[in-house]
Amino acid sequence: MTLARHVAIIDLLRSRPFPAEPGRSDVGACGPGFHLAELTTSEGFSEDRSMWEVVEEQCAAEREALALLLSERWGEAQVFSLASLLARSVDDGEEIPEPWGTLSNSVPDVHLWRADGRWIALGVSQWDTELPFQLVAAVTDADPP
Repeated sequence: MTLARHVAIIDLLRSRPFPAEPGRSDVGACGPGFHLAELTTSEGFSEDRSMWEVVEEQCAAEREALALLLSERWGEAQVFSLASLLARSVDDGEEIPEPWGTLSNSVPDVHLWRADGRWIALGVSQWDTELPFQLVAAVTDADPP
């Protein structure tokens, strides 16, 4: 998928109303106050981990290139660590609002912008070392906790 297509998906999500109930959309998960898009998904690594580092670097480079494009629109991104959210959820049992709860389970940090009353977050997700990497984008009206 091209960077232009990623930007188009993010623009589409910024213009969509949020659904009343959690569910799936044509590009990922959604629910009250958020859209979460799976922009790209790599192959998994259950059989062969030889390309793990290469794919990780490719996803990070794709995120950086997309972040540069988005920064031209909305200014320099904040880099926001999600590690403390995961710790609060796991260690303290705190309920983290969506999409931050889902993101914090697999994304170490996000590039974050605020535009037109909504947050736009961009990160690289990987749930487990055998599972694929994903470039993900979230659009939400929920402030980062």
